[in-house]
Parts: sequence; C-alpha cells; structure tokens
Amino acid sequence: MLGKLARQHDPNVLVGFDYADDAGVYQIAPDQALVQTVDFFTPIVDDPYTFGQIAATNSLSDVYAMGGRPLTALALVCFPDKADLAILERILAGGLSKMVEAGCTVIGGHSIRDDETKFGYSVAGLIHPKKILANRGAKPGDALVLTKPLGTGVIATAIKNGKAQSSWIDAAVQSMTTLNKQAAELIGQNQYRVHAMTDVTGFGLIGHAREMALASDVSLTLFSRDVPVLPGALDCIRSGHVPGGLKANREFAECVVGYEAPIAEDLKTLLFDPQTSGGLLISIAGDDREQLVLDMQSAGISACHIGNVSESHKPLIRIY
Repeated sequence: MLGKLARQHDPNVLVGFDYADDAGVYQIAPDQALVQTVDFFTPIVDDPYTFGQIAATNSLSDVYAMGGRPLTALALVCFPDKADLAILERILAGGLSKMVEAGCTVIGGHSIRDDETKFGYSVAGLIHPKKILANRGAKPGDALVLTKPLGTGVIATAIKNGKAQSSWIDAAVQSMTTLNKQAAELIGQNQYRVHAMTDVTGFGLIGHAREMALASDVSLTLFSRDVPVLPGALDCIRSGHVPGGLKANREFAECVVGYEAPIAEDLKTLLFDPQTSGGLLISIAGDDREQLVLDMQSAGISACHIGNVSESHKPLIRIY
C-alpha cells in the first residue's frame, strides 16, 4: 500500500520502503544515521512474560538485520479493558528484560483498549551510513548463511491447537527469545565481506530470499537438506498445523521457485513458514563463508550454509 502513495524526495533517506527492506535508515550526520523499525503482534505462547520477551526480540531484530545498534524503544500495547492488568505487567516485564539485554532503553509508549492483546515496540538505532547492510547488494558468487532454524510458525499453530509437545515449545521459545545481537556484532567487528543481509520473519525463508534476489538483481540456489529445522516442525506440518500466513506466503512466492530435485512435501511447506524472531539471512563472499560459519558456531550461533547466489535467471530461486 505504501507503494501507491506519492513519493517523498529527501536526500537523507538512505533506505526507504522501495525494496521492502527491514528498517528505514535516515542520515543525521556525515558519520551517523538513524535506523527505525516497528513491529507488534498477538500472543503466540501462553506465558505473558515469555510473550513479552519474544515480542521485544522480534522488534529489535530489524535493527540488527541492517547492521545497526538499537538505542531506544517505545512500547505499543493493545489490551482488553476487563483483562487482569497483572498479565500486562508480566508482558511488559518480559519485553524490558530483552531490551536491557540489548542495551536498548525503553523511553515510553502508547496503549489502547482492544478486544485482543497485541504487543511490540518501535525501535530506533544508530548505524554508520557506509556500513548499512540492506537486503540489496547480494553478488554472484556469494554464499547464503542462515543463523536460526525454521519452524516457529507451525509450532506456534500447534501450541494454539493444544498439540505441541513440550520439547518442541522449549526449542521454539529458545530460538524466538535469542537476540540476533551476537550475530550482528560478530559481523560488524570482523572483516567479512558481507554484501546483503535480512532477517527471516513473516514472509518465510522463500519470501525474504525473494526480496533479496529481486532487490539485488540476482538469483539464488537453496539446498533444502542443509536448511536448519526446529524439533517438531515437520511433525506439525504432517499433522496439519499449518498457519494461514504460511499458505498465503506459498501462494504469493512459489511462482518464482523451481524445485530441481525431489523434495519431501513437508520440507517444501516449511520453506514458506512465517517466522517470529527468525534468524539472519546473510549474503557473504564465497571465500569468507567458511570462516563466518565457524566463528558463529564457536560463539554458539547455529549458523548454516544453505545456498549460493548466481547471475539473474529464471526461476529466480532454485531449490535442490
């Protein structure tokens, strides 16, 4: 819908909404730019404190995906008029715990009465104008690295249906409450040739890979066998716990996909799963890929090499 509006022409806008990037970037000084993002959603787990943690982690992720450092946050709250305020207090406390971990200061917020609880943050951060990692910039010869496993969408659906095993929930919550801070800082502190980056969230791996390919005018190859998967995710799909967002993602983006090898249907489906607080998808020079993966794994980040970048061709994304 934003694309239908009249364009504002401001030379200080370094990243706008032209390429469906993760956050906006606005230059405020020769060596400094502001990164801005906003995200909020309905509860996906039963525990209020954990929900607050997930919402904060998810909101912070877009700043990390641009290579930025979160600075301040404003809370966004929708809460039922007759609900127990102790629940809201726990949600806010969970969110604050992750903001503290990120070194990001909550300086206020806004709330409205609503029939359904919703929570998240608007986050502002800082970045050097010449160190922005947008989703455009991927180059032929790059390798694709993913830092978190897939499956939070289908597991959250199984939770809502009362069918998720406790071990599945624990693994999904651990993933969704893990900040992308460490991965982003590791990239920023070393001389890896990272050309593009995004986080895998609501549009699923294929949706966000599509955005990167289109923005960069390249094509991508994904190795389905190497894509990391959360415990229980494929079981959820086989049992029919498929969210509406996954179906919408698949209907929208599968037209650019070519399956170049036999792939199990449950794994095909998972590639479109909408993620909450997903990992970073990194396009890095092929020669630097092995060192990045080793360094991330040594730091406890479950990074995996899942594909490569090539010259633009059809289909846009090939999956083996």
